[in-house]
Amino acid sequence: MKVVILAGGFGSRLSEYTDKIPKPMVTIGSRPILWHIMRTYASFGYNDFYLALGYKAELIKDYFLHYRSLNTDFTVDLSNGTVESHQADEIDWRVTLVDTGLETMTGGRIKRLRKFVGNEPFMLTYGDGVANIDIDALLKFHKSHGKMVTLTAVRPSARFGDLNFNGNQVVSFEEKPQLHEGWINGGFFVCQPELLDYIDNDNQMLEREPLQRVVNDGELMAYKHEGFWHCMDTRRDYDLLKSLWESDAPPWVRLDS
Repeated sequence: MKVVILAGGFGSRLSEYTDKIPKPMVTIGSRPILWHIMRTYASFGYNDFYLALGYKAELIKDYFLHYRSLNTDFTVDLSNGTVESHQADEIDWRVTLVDTGLETMTGGRIKRLRKFVGNEPFMLTYGDGVANIDIDALLKFHKSHGKMVTLTAVRPSARFGDLNFNGNQVVSFEEKPQLHEGWINGGFFVCQPELLDYIDNDNQMLEREPLQRVVNDGELMAYKHEGFWHCMDTRRDYDLLKSLWESDAPPWVRLDS
């Protein structure tokens, strides 16, 4: 199954870093947070990635274009141009990088990937949030209910979009209100391709009209993730994720991956 990652926003609330690089390229340890998110999916065997780019797209393209040379020691034979790597690279990802426009909103970015997504279900998440989510369990849940969209609901501090439920069906979706049940949209979606028909143009945020329409049609379900989740929205978030990475066991990393 293909994995779409939204990696095109301006990241203005993390401007200490995003003046020069896009937020998905801000590093946790020696790797961009985008890499950490992709590694979570790859640890479950999902390694076909489609990155929806916008702000400073060229920096993300350059990182993956030169990924092997940036992350291994190597010898270049200048007589013939051959390159010999001195480390085995465990990464076997396939990464498609698509510039979806500088000003395009999240819904529009997904819509622009239609020709890459095709008529198949796909996974979708944001390029700034890590979690110890069980991707296999998420997919099993999505297949079990037969609805159009599954999002992952998480319970962090009160500053994100609030969800209300009837069982596991989402009955309301509010963007950054006062919290009621304490569950919010944590990304890590599974989507049927019909979702693309709910997005009208580049100016639509996924989290507003399109998902509201999906809710109104009774087609949005929530996989409730009780484990670790955190997004990198501010300097405080960055400092927390950095300190967790430097600990003995970063909570979003699978021990067997």
